[in-house]
Amino acid sequence: MTRAKPNATTTTITAIPKPNVPARLAALPGMPIGELKAEWRSLFGTEPPPYNRRFLESRLAYRIQELAYGGLKPETLARLEALGEQFDGRNITLRRIRHEQRPIAGTRLIREYQGVEHVVTVTRDGYEYQGRPYQSLSAIARAITGTRWNGWVFFGLRKPGA
Repeated sequence: MTRAKPNATTTTITAIPKPNVPARLAALPGMPIGELKAEWRSLFGTEPPPYNRRFLESRLAYRIQELAYGGLKPETLARLEALGEQFDGRNITLRRIRHEQRPIAGTRLIREYQGVEHVVTVTRDGYEYQGRPYQSLSAIARAITGTRWNGWVFFGLRKPGA
């Protein structure tokens, strides 16, 4: 199976032979972060997201298996989407931020602003800053700066204009 992911230049991603899967999975925890990111580029054809090591390892492990054994059927994906809609309570804000794009619960986002370090913890339902729950990073960025910001840009999770 050969897959192509669109980006500036089309990257061809080749299938992984099934006998190679166990060794490749076992190697992930011992790889330096630079090698994990290179593996991401090789297997996804995109730049790796700015998430923690655990996220990269788990997504790479899934991708290795997906390229060797095949991905989920369209019916399964549709069912998972329907279950996700039930889980998020039809909250349009949560639905717009797809699960694979949000940092993992427990992740700490650290931003220095005007000489003060601000720490935000990602929770299952949103974010926590200074002991208070928030629904969005933009609300936290506004609390910190007093002006409107795209929270993802403010905390460095997305480049401006992206």
